[in-house]
Amino acid sequence: MPASILVNFVYCHPVGHAVEALHRVHGYRAANPDARLGVVLNAHTPVELTRLAPFVDEVHSVPVDVFDATADHSAALAAIPADWDHVQDDLRSKLPDQMALFPGLNAYYEASRAHFAGSAPGVAGYGPVPYARGTHWTFTVPDVPRPAVPRIALLPGGSAPRALYPSVRSWRLVVAALLERHPDAEFVLFGKVRADDRTATTFTRAELDAIASAAPRVVDAVDLPLLEQLAAIRACDVLVSPHSGFGMAALAAGTPWLVIGGNRWPEYFFNGVPFHSVLPDVTRFPAYALSGPDPDPVEDEGPRSPSMSYERFTADLDEIVEFTSRLIAGEVAFEDALRRQVRGMLRLRGGDPTSLWSLDDVHLNVLAP
Repeated sequence: MPASILVNFVYCHPVGHAVEALHRVHGYRAANPDARLGVVLNAHTPVELTRLAPFVDEVHSVPVDVFDATADHSAALAAIPADWDHVQDDLRSKLPDQMALFPGLNAYYEASRAHFAGSAPGVAGYGPVPYARGTHWTFTVPDVPRPAVPRIALLPGGSAPRALYPSVRSWRLVVAALLERHPDAEFVLFGKVRADDRTATTFTRAELDAIASAAPRVVDAVDLPLLEQLAAIRACDVLVSPHSGFGMAALAAGTPWLVIGGNRWPEYFFNGVPFHSVLPDVTRFPAYALSGPDPDPVEDEGPRSPSMSYERFTADLDEIVEFTSRLIAGEVAFEDALRRQVRGMLRLRGGDPTSLWSLDDVHLNVLAP
């Protein structure tokens, strides 16, 4: 087994990609328990997540503008030791379409390969170093006392264009329905409005306040530092949100996730924590175009993606409430959740298994005869 492994996982800066990187490191830790393990992240991603990951020995970061092909990364790379047995690059660094789309990343990986020229190269999660696929893990987040009432976390939306997230009236509909089932529930509102060099929600503070006003008991966690938000979400029974990197971080914190599925990307990170993705009827509410063109928007308090529209929310409201309640009650087993997700996506993709993807290809375990 190698004595040292560096996971060179520099990509775009949303929080979900940092979670992906740490998943890869954990897979190497499980397969190489005595190795020295390091990770390199884009400095604009939440590097502080590594403080919750004791399986990482060394953390390094490089500021990378993914669109700037002229940046000189030599000084930042010089601060990273080059004495690794193996350097495992993110798979996307090997994909020509990704490197063409993000010339700044291409420039970084060219420079890093020169810096680590004395190390054996590889692809994170794929070889040649021993790697444990599909490991179950969570952050080391302290448990905190929970109230006797259900505590429901809400993340109205992430950093994608506003039209890709639900309208305020859709969120108020969900809150009202959840209160009907759980009249004593306390809601915790999450998000990041503050602008800096990281991602932020495209919801306005006024929109978040309008959603919060639909519930009698709301804790505002908006704009708390990320590690404080994760401590707060660890104290929640469930997160309800559309697809987001923060949702992946919530799973990594050990909190079940009710995903209101749709838009471009299905869920692909599965770490052993229960979840449920409410999949849209794509014949009525087109979704999951991946890198293809988005479907034409509909009108719903402005332009809205069909799968995030009020009509879609009314169609799937019962399932949203039912599985939120099951997750709160601890009635959703992870393996059952994964099976529902994979078979549901297979149905939506016309039965084509090659169209599915998940981190570590864990979906193949469900598709196997």
